[in-house]
Amino acid sequence: MKKKLTAMILILALAVSMTAGCGKEKKETEYVVYYLNTDVTRLIPQKITLQHTGGEQQIQELLEALQSQPEDAGERQTIPSEVEVLGVSTMSYQITVDFSREYYKMDPTEEILTRAAIVKTLLQVTDYPYVQFTVESKPLVNAEDAVVGAMSIDSFVENPGEQINSSQKATLTLYFANKKGNKLVPEVRDVHYSSNISLEKLVMEQLLEGPKTNGLLATIPSGTKLITVTVVDNVCYVNLDETFLNQNQEIKEDVVLFSIVDSLTELSTVDKVQISINGDTSGKCRYIFDFSTMYEKNTKLIDKGKEEEESTE
Repeated sequence: MKKKLTAMILILALAVSMTAGCGKEKKETEYVVYYLNTDVTRLIPQKITLQHTGGEQQIQELLEALQSQPEDAGERQTIPSEVEVLGVSTMSYQITVDFSREYYKMDPTEEILTRAAIVKTLLQVTDYPYVQFTVESKPLVNAEDAVVGAMSIDSFVENPGEQINSSQKATLTLYFANKKGNKLVPEVRDVHYSSNISLEKLVMEQLLEGPKTNGLLATIPSGTKLITVTVVDNVCYVNLDETFLNQNQEIKEDVVLFSIVDSLTELSTVDKVQISINGDTSGKCRYIFDFSTMYEKNTKLIDKGKEEEESTE
């Protein structure tokens, strides 16, 4: 009797495990690969089932699909055959894809559609909300030689004719150095901007332009390029090129650093800021402040003298 009972339990356990195993085998996750039509005027989505479950492996599978010719004769592969994918890396919630120099041989329409297709395809891997392109390890630039930077799912609108030129207005509080270079002075600026740009990127672009108020000094060296600016969990990651290190020595190091931090933390989306140089956080702003640190707003450096005088009057 005991032997029969034991046998029945073993059979039942085996049946349960087989059922569970079958369930796992049948569980498949469908993704969408965006191809281009042969006229290169629009994106065409095609469903695909990935073989892997790990994020980095899924990214590789999706890139391979984007490089393959689809079965439909009315579609063409997204990444042109002459363009090589030189490498893929994942860091700081971001996918970086490095292409060969042939990437720049695409005409503007083909390039923007290709870029949109790649970004929309890769961002289905939920661990990474941003994608950045590099060409021969250098940040991708557009036709105006401006760095494209990190792209999110919101970087591409579905109906460009209706939304691409829409404009919004923002009131920004930016911080620049005073004449002595030892304090920050706020400059309030009304800016009209495209709806396709993030406020964080807008703040950095305005800081790079320098102050418009007489007597204030720019804290970011002229010629510095903004590579990417991304926000994850209220932390803003600002990636600048090496020109940022050529700072005006007459401006204190903390004033340079917190002009960026305090300007960005004026936004409701940002609590902390981390700066990197070409993606590297191992260095220092100058001598004291490590790039590896996430900095919060520093109100002690803000010179409120003018505001106090105005309120007294």
